[in-house]
Amino acid sequence: MRLTSIALAIALSAGFLPAKEQSKTNERLDDSASLFSEIMGTPDRSIPQNLLDKSYCIVLVPGLKKGAFVFGGKYGRGFAVCRKSGGQGWGPPAAVRIEGGSFGLQIGVSSSDVVLLIMNERGMNRLTTSKFTIGGEATAAAGPVGRDATAQTDALLTAEILSWSRSKGLFAGLSLEGSTLRNDIDENKAMYGQPWDNKQVLSSGAKTPAGATKLLAELNKYSPRQTH
Repeated sequence: MRLTSIALAIALSAGFLPAKEQSKTNERLDDSASLFSEIMGTPDRSIPQNLLDKSYCIVLVPGLKKGAFVFGGKYGRGFAVCRKSGGQGWGPPAAVRIEGGSFGLQIGVSSSDVVLLIMNERGMNRLTTSKFTIGGEATAAAGPVGRDATAQTDALLTAEILSWSRSKGLFAGLSLEGSTLRNDIDENKAMYGQPWDNKQVLSSGAKTPAGATKLLAELNKYSPRQTH
């Protein structure tokens, strides 16, 4: 009888786990949508519209955790969304993790939101690999802020990735050099029911998960079509 009860408990737990993961995934998708909407809702302190419209993909990581006690580290989960073929509209989101580390005499813990714009085809192809290092395999630069900001420097013109962070209400360009961006297979499975890698998600034309509807609506609101 006891063994039967244990087996039933395990079966019930297995049944509830996917629902729990789905709930967390949908919460992160909503947080990503809110992050983008709040940033773009203040044009003078947002991602420059001309850069957003030229971008191939966007990566949104709400609440990247940073902690340090002699050894420093970064960890966050978010989503990469690329434009559909032809540049009209946005495709299904692919889950990503940002991980990184540093060394030094530093003490503290903080949390910030991170936004990356993927500015060319080379950068977009990085997203289809299992992982890559920002500033290593992929050239990167801190992004400019504001309605009238333009990409004037060589670093901005040639960068595959432009990056920003928002902490305590301040949105500013951020260097994430040395951080690793990798596939989040568990999150993809929660969204699509399959343990897909990001190449499979981004190239599959998969149906957008219901939980990502708000995120894609915000992206289409502010940049419905890619420009060159």
